[in-house]
Amino acid sequence: MTQWIENPEGGRDRGPRAVARAWIEVLIAPRRFFRAAVAPADQAPGLFFLIAVVVLAEGSRYLLVPSSIEWVGGGPAGAVLWLAVTAILIAPLALHLLVALQTVLLMAFVPDRAGISETVQVMAYATAPCVFAGVPIPAVRLACAIYGVILLAIGIAVVHDAPYRRVLPAVAVPAAIGFGYGFRGFGAARRLLAWSVEYGGDVVGLLYI
Repeated sequence: MTQWIENPEGGRDRGPRAVARAWIEVLIAPRRFFRAAVAPADQAPGLFFLIAVVVLAEGSRYLLVPSSIEWVGGGPAGAVLWLAVTAILIAPLALHLLVALQTVLLMAFVPDRAGISETVQVMAYATAPCVFAGVPIPAVRLACAIYGVILLAIGIAVVHDAPYRRVLPAVAVPAAIGFGYGFRGFGAARRLLAWSVEYGGDVVGLLYI
């Protein structure tokens, strides 16, 4: 499931510049991106993209919210080690577990579909907005999660050539796990709800949530 083919047909170029270009393209023109950039068995660029997103998201969270790493022993060195473990081990493993779940759901809702490797790529590239998920502003984190869910639905619909009436129920649970819990979208929504109740929507109250 991590095959890196030498000459992908329609797949992504390699390297940091290609990752940055993919990030911009998937955010501003997702349908065109998923149609042109996802190729069978070309998973490695997508996995590298996911790792880059997690490094930026978690790294910024550690920098902006020091209390988020107080439990990590060893100070900055421990934080860097845990960031590496999260990005290189936990994130790819979580991705493939979610892909397995997504594949089962697609079998139920989209009988005629593309392969598993395409789903891996879609789910990886759908995390593009979450580079900002480490910003300690609940509205920003929630916006990242919502946009990620939208990109996931668009990507699945395009790559698997399926109507949204079938795609939406198929992606609901994986999206909730990945973006709601993985990128803390649900936590951000709860904090915004608490703010609206406690401060009545007063902008000043945002400083205390």
